[in-house]
Amino acid sequence: MTTPRFHWFLPTGGDDSQLDHSSHGVGISDHRSAAARAAATPSPTHRKASLEYLTQVARAADTLGFESVLTPTGGHCQDAWLVTAALLSSTRRLKFMVALRPGLVAPALSAQMIATFQQLSQGRLLLNVVAGGSAAEQRGYGDFADKDERYDRAEEFLAVVRAALTGETYTHQGKHFQIEGGRLNDVPDRVPDVYLGGSSAAAISVTARQADVFLTWGEPPEQVGEKLARVRAAAEAQGRTVRFGIRLHVITRRTADRAWSDAETLISGLDDATIAARQRSLSSLESVGQQRMLGLHGGDRSRLRVAPNLWAGIGLVRGGAGTALVGSHEEVAARIREYHALGIDEFILSGYPHLEEAYTFAEGVLPHVN
Repeated sequence: MTTPRFHWFLPTGGDDSQLDHSSHGVGISDHRSAAARAAATPSPTHRKASLEYLTQVARAADTLGFESVLTPTGGHCQDAWLVTAALLSSTRRLKFMVALRPGLVAPALSAQMIATFQQLSQGRLLLNVVAGGSAAEQRGYGDFADKDERYDRAEEFLAVVRAALTGETYTHQGKHFQIEGGRLNDVPDRVPDVYLGGSSAAAISVTARQADVFLTWGEPPEQVGEKLARVRAAAEAQGRTVRFGIRLHVITRRTADRAWSDAETLISGLDDATIAARQRSLSSLESVGQQRMLGLHGGDRSRLRVAPNLWAGIGLVRGGAGTALVGSHEEVAARIREYHALGIDEFILSGYPHLEEAYTFAEGVLPHVN
């Protein structure tokens, strides 16, 4: 069995020590007017996504031995390419897992961006392909494709990128992209690994043919095991193998009581009306994975412990990854070993606030895992 690899999250939408009504994630955008957003009172626990703060988080991840930092994409955060490029010179060995949405930037140009990043970083780029779980947010970027079409386009996008990164002259005539005589003059020594997540049949199908790593959000182990079996079978049918990763938050402390107390504090400022409004917004998303996240708790505060040491409180208001491993350092390490035994090799983790929690996890949990 391989040794697990750990990644951290770069909070390019800002950071918090307590979740409130403004907390959001994948597929959830703030549609208030600019004037309304400016007039809103910022949470006293909120940290802006300044270059100075993001540099602190990236340097901490670099020093603590995390493989990479995942940098998200969407209207709720800073642009992933610009942020990570700005952090290259402040880090040494840390890789950057850049989330990108296929089709919003042409694949030939994306290939050039990938090649440039690989050259400047000396091979420190990973790619997180996000087809998009919210039609409304995609339309805000000028993209009116439906969900299945977005996955179809993502597969064609990756085929073009891989062709471009060979350095050979190529022509592509497809459903979504047409390229004549494309060629990159300066290609990297290594094509970055492609990470792709999703629970739908379309996501699993594209993963089986194109991805290097399949990502799942933090569901209970039995649900994760069933999903991995489906992906593994789909990849084998294509004559391929893929690795597996999981996206989770962590709240780990010296004692379990302290961890659970801090978990409750994280959502203590949420009232029922706020939770209900966020659940309605999240329920409108097309993402199968998002619906599976919501199904773990149904917006009910009494149903948040969904498996041993697996807590769904973050999913009350946050889109995307909505579960956290909560417990003592030893308990969290045990749950990581449990997921690893299922076939999860890569753990993409986060915690509020991200700077302090990176140290807590690395110093408290990793000695019990490695």
